[in-house]
Amino acid sequence: MNPTASPTGRRWERYVAIGDSFTEGMSDRSPDDPEVYVGWADRLAAYLGARNTSEDKPFGYANLAIRGRLVGDVTGPQTDAALELSPDLVSVVGGANDALRPKVDLDAVAARLEGAVQRLRASGADVLLATTADPGWAPVLKHVRPRLAVHSANVWGIAQRNGCSVLDVWSMRVLRHPDMWSEDRIHLSTVGHERVAAQAAWTLGLEPGLDWTSPLSPAEPLGRWATAQSHAAWVRTHLSPWVQRRVQGRSSGDTVQPKRPTVAPLDPALEETS
Repeated sequence: MNPTASPTGRRWERYVAIGDSFTEGMSDRSPDDPEVYVGWADRLAAYLGARNTSEDKPFGYANLAIRGRLVGDVTGPQTDAALELSPDLVSVVGGANDALRPKVDLDAVAARLEGAVQRLRASGADVLLATTADPGWAPVLKHVRPRLAVHSANVWGIAQRNGCSVLDVWSMRVLRHPDMWSEDRIHLSTVGHERVAAQAAWTLGLEPGLDWTSPLSPAEPLGRWATAQSHAAWVRTHLSPWVQRRVQGRSSGDTVQPKRPTVAPLDPALEETS
């Protein structure tokens, strides 16, 4: 059974998403172009756009998120660019990449995030924040669970003080299934993004038509040898390159530009998927 939609009466016409790889949409590749990512924010925009279309209201969407970005970029240049687009709804997701670093100052991350939220709220825009996913079940990322838990608690506090909605990814137990994640074990798969988008739509008062809480069938257990081989392949293919970029001071998003830099109507095909 789908949860009852959260109540809200506002109809948004200009939605801007800012953040990192989570909001850019990695690794939810478009079936029409494998070089293009879709992601939960695009899918949320489709829900919002479909509702406005049914009520004969305009709708436009921009996505300024770029993979690898730290909170300083999300709350600085991306927030500046978002404000220039005169949004009435902004999703702000940042800080997870900072929290992965052992020497992170989580209080400073929260302060920067709250400063950006206050600027956006002062402009008249509503703000949707998001917690991180709970990595407690994951073989390697479970070691950073305490830092991500603190960051997620800070997100709730910021939302409470500033009148924001929260996409509570942390409590989505369905995301503990491996099929919800891509091969890199860091970014959501297509089905993972679909579930998160449905919860985001529910959070904003829509009826998404997808039960984002229903569990998948249990994953087939791997034997000890197959598990060891899988972990070794993951380290070679995904973890080692990530560590090397950190050592060299590089980011996977260094040459990436926002995929939707201006507020524009949605592709009708995307809106029909909502």
